[in-house]
Amino acid sequence: MADPDFSRTDSPDWDALLAAAWAARGNAHAPYSGFRVGAALLLRGGRIEAGCNVENAAYPLTVCAERNAIGAAVARGMRDGDPLALAIVTEAETLTPPCGGCRQVIAEFAERLPVLLANRTQRALHDSSDLLPQAFTGRNLHRKNEEPVQGV
Repeated sequence: MADPDFSRTDSPDWDALLAAAWAARGNAHAPYSGFRVGAALLLRGGRIEAGCNVENAAYPLTVCAERNAIGAAVARGMRDGDPLALAIVTEAETLTPPCGGCRQVIAEFAERLPVLLANRTQRALHDSSDLLPQAFTGRNLHRKNEEPVQGV
């Protein structure tokens, strides 16, 4: 089986991720903003972890779809090098990139990750390193023996 191709927005390899992201979006809890987001993360081995945004009346406690998908992957044993691609979907007229906090969390688990933004009519492909250049991660931290701290 050939390696998946995430270098093009029209690659059929995005189809399963997009389907999972749209399904997760359908479960979003967004009673305050009405802005529903779905995300799906493909892991080595073919497993997909999806997440949706979950709003809270105490707004700072809201959790984005991207962070929920990554958290689900971590809870199920995601390891360093496992993330292969991420899809993020909304019904917004313009494509919706991840917020700054989500960009930081993505960078924690993948130095470079193809990130597809999509709505019903458009798609745009980004590399996570372009979304948050020179990200501060565990690679910047050092233990007492001065070796960089690894992510997951």
